[in-house]
Amino acid sequence: MSTKHSDKPHPKENNNSNADITINKLQKLEDFRRVLNKYQMSKEASKLLSSTPLVVLVSITAAGRNTIINQLIKTKDYHYVVSDTTRYPRKNNGVMEQNGVEYWFRKEEDMLKDLQKGLFLEAAIIHDQQVSGISLRELQVASDLQKIAITEIEIQGSQNILQNNPDSILPLFIIPPSYQAWIRRWETRGEVSLQEKRRRTQSAVSELTIALNTDKYYFIINDNLNKTVQMVNDHIKGKIDKSGNAQGRKIAADILKEIKQST
Repeated sequence: MSTKHSDKPHPKENNNSNADITINKLQKLEDFRRVLNKYQMSKEASKLLSSTPLVVLVSITAAGRNTIINQLIKTKDYHYVVSDTTRYPRKNNGVMEQNGVEYWFRKEEDMLKDLQKGLFLEAAIIHDQQVSGISLRELQVASDLQKIAITEIEIQGSQNILQNNPDSILPLFIIPPSYQAWIRRWETRGEVSLQEKRRRTQSAVSELTIALNTDKYYFIINDNLNKTVQMVNDHIKGKIDKSGNAQGRKIAADILKEIKQST
């Protein structure tokens, strides 16, 4: 599969309701579950990850992590790691997503084979609708460019990497400033079906619960974009503010509590 790479901001996040969304259905769901249940990276992948640290942004839906990454990419210090996915390309405002820009769009059979060979740094089943993950080849590109590899992944994928190479990634958990702000962001994204809202709410409960029970995650509150981007960049460069993490964890716990009370 050919690859193309660019320093331009990736356009994955789309807050406009004019996105043409196709509901995916995994044909090989059980096969993916079996492989991922006991997944182990190849020795080659583990070696590369040890020498090329990866920054991963994890969050609940509508927290703004993609916008943050877009701003960081503009500094030229970062290489955005494009994830592989089994889902179909979508149209955003009439423009079809491009292979190698938003995602590498893969056939289920091909992605399953690569997983069986251990050629992914991480992979996860998302909403039982698609499988997305980070291929070994993407981290190699960041290494060749001598840039900081950065991407956004689902928390289960982050957990998988932490279990295998706990010191090789910097996991940052992005959260909105409050439960009310989170709901407002949902509303600005356009109408969401009740089924989809229920699915994403359940995912948020799981994501927050896992992150709050893991001391590896540094929580960053996304209240003001410019300040948040600076905070993320400072943390990546080693300027750590422990008080910010404590505040972020408290807000995350409050959001989790309110989500549970609302369902």
